[in-house]
Amino acid sequence: MKLTVATPLAIVLEADNVLHLRAEDETGAFGLLPGHADFLTALAVSVVTWRDQHGAEHHVAVYGGMLEVRGGDAIVVATREAVFGDDLHRLETEVLVTFRRGIEEERAARTDSERLHLAAIRQICHFLKSERVPGSPGGTSAPRFDGLGQ
Repeated sequence: MKLTVATPLAIVLEADNVLHLRAEDETGAFGLLPGHADFLTALAVSVVTWRDQHGAEHHVAVYGGMLEVRGGDAIVVATREAVFGDDLHRLETEVLVTFRRGIEEERAARTDSERLHLAAIRQICHFLKSERVPGSPGGTSAPRFDGLGQ
């Protein structure tokens, strides 16, 4: 099989003669062998591992992404970020920690953004409530025109 790992900016890796690939999605780890049926899944932040024709094991840490098997002989991984390396321990301890920290920072930024959005909506509602005139139809203080420009 041929393995291609790509980010939005570059093709990080192209490997021919992949005999076995192991990856992880939200349901857990899975393996792929030559001739696998067409397949598409969303990857977790994890390390993708494969063996080549000589039995050597290789690794690439991925920041999530999509994995697709095409025609049983091509595997394509599209990810935001990928780090190739044959030192599995370093990838698991350093790179995955960095990727996971990035995910937590993104979540915190999204939460802060949502809080600001809700605060703005509350301020708008407060402003609109203070503009109302009690007892008028519709409860608003919109200017009234009597046809004389007043």
